[in-house]
Amino acid sequence: MGDFDRTTIDTSLARRLIDRQFPQWSDLPIAEVALDGWDNRTFRLGADLSLRLPTGSWYAKQVEKEQRWLPVLAPQLPLPIPAPVARGEPGEGYPFPWSVYRWLEGEPAATAELSDLTGFAVALAGFLSELERVDATGGPEPGEHNFFRGGPLGTYEGETLQAIEKLGDTIPRDDVLRVWEDAMSTSWDREPVWVHGDVAVGNLLVREGRLAAVLDFGSSGVGDPACDMVIAWTFLSGESRGRFRAELGVDPGTWSRGRGWALWKALITMPGTAARRDIEQVIADWRARA
Repeated sequence: MGDFDRTTIDTSLARRLIDRQFPQWSDLPIAEVALDGWDNRTFRLGADLSLRLPTGSWYAKQVEKEQRWLPVLAPQLPLPIPAPVARGEPGEGYPFPWSVYRWLEGEPAATAELSDLTGFAVALAGFLSELERVDATGGPEPGEHNFFRGGPLGTYEGETLQAIEKLGDTIPRDDVLRVWEDAMSTSWDREPVWVHGDVAVGNLLVREGRLAAVLDFGSSGVGDPACDMVIAWTFLSGESRGRFRAELGVDPGTWSRGRGWALWKALITMPGTAARRDIEQVIADWRARA
């Protein structure tokens, strides 16, 4: 994926890029953030801005997309999303375009204390419902820029089956295969809709116990929304999962492919406690299907 040595993407580099390309912000301090991503390194610039620097060539493909589409999406969504302020260019030994955004306050759902998980699920479903209603005409189709989110689940069939074979008896192989086959038996046969592509707890900001903003549209695009269901098994459960599905009005096929996306991600990140838990959740949900 053309990864750049991310260890060289530090506050010193960020400082040089800002000073050279945006001298109007030269007096603002630059600091690392507590929860940084892998695809991009994020730094805080003063009190109101942030820098987002891709760590590889695939991730750099997202810069133009975000600059183009986030201002279109933002007014049509019920929660704040990143707002581009400026676009930076390669320089100072750094080879990719990069972005300056407005800073969004909040704590990632991964570590935040939620006052009501079901309420959180309902708010998230409401956000995704509105995202799907945005006119998808001309939107970015699945591809390298978003790791084919919104595209056919079959894109990752080879990788999934290889992982199942490699993991062998360390996973409930027969059930895993049945879940995968069930997911692969369905397909999206409607018009493409907007998808976020990475609805994960690290990209959902919480304030005062409630969902307050949605970050990181690097994997966004238009296509099949099944990939946005994954959080149903990685974070939600029981009543919150049921309300999430009901509020979104997800049909059985899309829900099944969502299980497939969650299963694929868990399998390729094994071994690991979270991955094993996610596989158990997916299988249990498949067994309980109507």
